[in-house]
Amino acid sequence: MLTGALRKDIDNLWTKFWTGGITNPLTVIEQISYLMFARMLDMQEEASERKAAKGVQVKLVYPQDKAGQLLRWKNFKNMDGKGLLKHLKGNVYPGFAELKLSGNTDLANFMADADCDIKSPDLLVSAIEMVDNLPLNQSDIKGDIYEYLLSKLTTAGINGQFRTPRHIIDFMIDIMAPQPTDTICDPSCGTAGFLARTMEHLNRKYSSSEAEGGRWQDEEGNWHFSGDLLEPYSQHIDKDMFWGFDFDTTMLRVSSMNMLLHGVTNANIHYQDSLNKSWAQGDEYWQAGVRENAFDLVLANPPFKGSLDDTSVNKAVTDIVSTKKTELLFVAHILNILKLGGRSATIVPDGVLFGSSKAHQSLRKALLEENTLEGIISLPSGVFKPYAGVSTAILIFTKGGSTDNVFFYDVQADGYSLDDKRTPLTGEGSNDLPLALDKWQQYREQVLALADNTALTEQFGDRTQPAFIVPAGEIADNKYDLSINRYKEVVYEEEQYDPPKEILARLKALEAEIQQDLVELEGML
Repeated sequence: MLTGALRKDIDNLWTKFWTGGITNPLTVIEQISYLMFARMLDMQEEASERKAAKGVQVKLVYPQDKAGQLLRWKNFKNMDGKGLLKHLKGNVYPGFAELKLSGNTDLANFMADADCDIKSPDLLVSAIEMVDNLPLNQSDIKGDIYEYLLSKLTTAGINGQFRTPRHIIDFMIDIMAPQPTDTICDPSCGTAGFLARTMEHLNRKYSSSEAEGGRWQDEEGNWHFSGDLLEPYSQHIDKDMFWGFDFDTTMLRVSSMNMLLHGVTNANIHYQDSLNKSWAQGDEYWQAGVRENAFDLVLANPPFKGSLDDTSVNKAVTDIVSTKKTELLFVAHILNILKLGGRSATIVPDGVLFGSSKAHQSLRKALLEENTLEGIISLPSGVFKPYAGVSTAILIFTKGGSTDNVFFYDVQADGYSLDDKRTPLTGEGSNDLPLALDKWQQYREQVLALADNTALTEQFGDRTQPAFIVPAGEIADNKYDLSINRYKEVVYEEEQYDPPKEILARLKALEAEIQQDLVELEGML
């Protein structure tokens, strides 16, 4: 949990970046990430040196000569502003590409292109001082620090990118209930919000009651999970569990750093256009077969807007749906990369649910008849403001099988105002997400218990309620329309009005009263 003082320090530094001429929030985060990376490398080196002093054979990162040691945080952080700026730009950042790093090699590769965009020596000194004071040795805080920085991303990207609100991510993770044995992917990972928050979910759920959760590093530099329930899965979590893909190298740096600060040192964050046919061709980081039918769980908020050249799209995707629209192609891609029985929660624009084109209908048909479409959670149209006002929904589906019923929930409020300010709200009716999660879990319990349609209809058959089910056959008869308004029943309450003569009489009496007041007022003049 961030303290008010730490938030204030970050806010003050953010203001200094702005007044120093760096106004792009992503650039600010990128520049702070470089500094955090440099400090954490030095922290890792100090841990290795302690182990070496005790006779343990270790591999040091930095060269032992004077020039190599000057690349370390502790040896350059106190330089004067002009000298520091020159040293970072000419030595430290170029040195990232030369260091033989263990641990997160993907992050090391992304950092190899680091450059110092800070032109003001005073600003650089302030940034160094703040990063030096950050509690990066505290696992439960450093992830919060980075998420607070990421919360300042208030501009949409050029390819329909925008940050998914943290409470929506947490809601989707709670719906999917990831397990420490799962292999989890976000094919358009951006800042890796889904992956990082999944790690936090696991820490909360599987840490023992005495532990605070998260990971910690001993004096020897060895990593441990605070919750002993996660310790047996530590190698899988660190190396094989998390996979994220994006084709924006800046976002890849940010997402790799986000995962590192959430305690996952070897997350698989890769440069990849997820829809491109090169996905199926493989390269040096793919293990055999880890391309398609690979993941137990996919959590995603893929780009909504865009039209691609269909000749460059992976054929396995276009075999599912023939289109150029990215919002349809990404759903097909997710079906392609899930294992049989793998599940996904994916945010889509409402147009995916009711679009009348052949591609829209064929994708919905595939979801309903060749897979198990479990649920549609309709979100309010202001959830993604100020980035976009588009209405969206969460698609929940399992690869394979067939669909008997589809669960619908109509979320009217998510705990924030639905305007550009997105102000937190309290009070009754201000947040439907907890009730939506509760109803979803009740429904899942019924389905897993193999409840028959009669039992399900008794509990979820009232379509005037926010939560209800619709049989797959009815959806098929409606051209596979999945919009909640197609099936939700609206109750109209009859209004009672007074007879017109009574209303007219009251109006006459009121008019006479006004005239009397006017006469009295005239007499006073």
